[in-house]
Order: sequence, then structure tokens, then C-alpha cells
Amino acid sequence: METDALINSYLDLNLLVLAGTLLWLAARKLLSHSHLAHAFGAQLRLMNVLTLLLALSPFMMFAFTHLVMAHPPNLSDLLVSQFLQGNVSMSASSFETLLGLREDTVRVLSSQQLLWTRLLTTALAIGGLICAAQLASSIYRLRRALKRSFIWKNIGATQILISDEIPVAYSTRGLFSRYVVLPSALLSQPQDLKLTLAHELQHFRQRDIECEVLLELLRPLLFWNPAFYLWRREVRHLREFACDQALMARPGLDIRAYCECLIRACAQAAQERVFFTRRSPAVALVDRRETRRDSTLQQRIIAVTAQQPHGETGFGWAMVSGLMIASVLATAMLMQRPGDWSHDRLMLSTIVNLERMASRNAAPSSSVAGRNILQGSFIPAGR
Repeated sequence: METDALINSYLDLNLLVLAGTLLWLAARKLLSHSHLAHAFGAQLRLMNVLTLLLALSPFMMFAFTHLVMAHPPNLSDLLVSQFLQGNVSMSASSFETLLGLREDTVRVLSSQQLLWTRLLTTALAIGGLICAAQLASSIYRLRRALKRSFIWKNIGATQILISDEIPVAYSTRGLFSRYVVLPSALLSQPQDLKLTLAHELQHFRQRDIECEVLLELLRPLLFWNPAFYLWRREVRHLREFACDQALMARPGLDIRAYCECLIRACAQAAQERVFFTRRSPAVALVDRRETRRDSTLQQRIIAVTAQQPHGETGFGWAMVSGLMIASVLATAMLMQRPGDWSHDRLMLSTIVNLERMASRNAAPSSSVAGRNILQGSFIPAGR
């Protein structure tokens, strides 16, 4: 693949994450006023699908433009059409410069002739390598922690491990096996042990580990994009809300006991040394990084005690999911590069050339008039 194609795919991925985050925040704002506001399980499934779409969008658009439609409708062509219809109040030259801004930027980045382009490329490469090194280090720490744990039980392909080194339970997975690691202190607390184990097993049912792996793999590419961290935070919050809500739907589970278990786990997680015990990709009962925010535990308890949506919500969520997925795919298509010269672009180029000719013709006339005034050549009035 050519360098400019790689740069365009990289820009498309970052812009699509930004657009997807804005679309999700807008959708969540609208849903907060409906009976679907507390349907956390459905919201999490939608966000997991959207995360996969965002990650695969460059490959999907590459396959679409090479196998289905070489030149799909794009934002640039739509703007040119609106300009020719008189809906854009801007000179043709300025409009053409604005449209070509991305192409010019990609061309400059591909050439690497300017100092700032080399510095930017170096900074992105170093940042991506640092994030990749952090991920590799976290995976190494995770593997080492699993080896130092003791097998307690096996539930199918899931191993329940006991560790003396962790304050809070977490779940993770390898290529073929799944692991739930429990602190040894829980063995003396049967109620918390039962609730914690149910919580971690629910994460497997929701495919939360796989989604966390995908987010960690995307981080070296999107580490500089604030929208990525906002998206990841939304996913992490929703996964805990959905997990808590799914457990509350089970008959016979004591809500008060579960909330007290969360409070005790949060207090223990606050004592963990994050910078020396980071393990990823894994999903914990309570993340130490989340304990820095005072409102996180409060939000989880509110979500646990909130009234769940009653009645059939499948049709409503099918519509919401369809609109969100269609919006993301349409945005990815609109961001594609324009094709060869079309009729509208030829007309725009003609208008630009006419503007330039008019400006060149006006320039000599004004210079001649100015010279005549300086030389005193004028026609007396009243003759």
C-alpha cells in the first residue's frame, strides 16, 4: 500500500473515532430522556459492535472501494455540488483551497521534506512504540501473575485462580483459556466470594475481555486522540453498569449485600499500587484507576438500584442500533477521497480559472490608473 494511502487510512480512523464518539454522546443524551436510559446491557452490546466497526472501518472501506464501488459518494463531492448550486458563500479559489487542504497535508506528510513533518512523524512513532511497550509489559505482568496463582476450580474452559498478591478480583483470557483470579482473602468471606465470582463470570458472557483486548490494541494508533479515551471510558463504565444490572436481575440476589461488596472492593482497590501492578488486558471487579473519581462508585450503586426497563425494548433498540451503525458506516464512506475529475469539479476549476483571469486583468488597470494620478494626467472637470 502506498504511503499516502496509509496516511489517509490513519486519518480516517482517528476522524471516525471522533465522529463516532460525538454520535454516541448525542444518542446517549437523547436516550436519557426515554425508557431506554437504563438499558445498560443493550447499550453495551451496541458499543461493542461500534468498537469493532471503528477498528475494521479502514479495511472495510478499502474492500468496498475495490470490490463494490470505486468512487462512492463522499463529502468533498457533496460540498462541490452545494457550491455550484450557490449554497456556499465563498470565493471559488478559497473554496478549492479548503477542499484541497487534506490532500495537501497528506502530500506534505508523504514527502517528509519539511522539518515539522519529520518531527510529527517521529513523535507519533515514539508515542505508538511507548504504548506498545506498555501493553507488552502489562501482558508480561499479567502472565507472571497468573503463573504465581493457584488453581482452585475449573468451570469448563474457565480456571478459577487464587492469589495472595492482589486486593481485588479480575478476569482475563488467553487464546483458548479464561481465567478468574480471586484474592485469597475472599475465601474467608463466602458472601463476597459468591458475588465476586458471579460478577467476573458475567464479564465473559458480555464479551468484555475481548472488547478490552481490542481497545488496548487500538491504543498505539489512537493514543493522541482525546476522543479515543472518552470512548474507552464510556465502554468501561457501561460494562460495569451492564454487569451489575445483569446480576440484579437474578432471583434471590441481595442488592444490599452486593452494594456493600462493591464498597469493600473499592476500599481495597484504592490501596493497590497502580504503577507497579498494572495488568492488561483484564477486567476487575473495581478498577483502581476508577477509584480516583469519587462519583464512580456512586454511579454504580445508582445503576444497581435504578429501575430496569420493563416491556419489550427489542424493537426500539433495533432501531437505535441500526441508526447508529448506519451513521458510522455513512460517515466512513463520506470521508473517502474523491475520485477522478468529475463534471462538477471541472466546472469548479473553470470558475477558479475565470476568477484568476479577472484578478490578473484588474491588476494592470489599477496600476495604470495609479501611475496616471502620480504623473498628473487627468481630465479637467466641466469641459
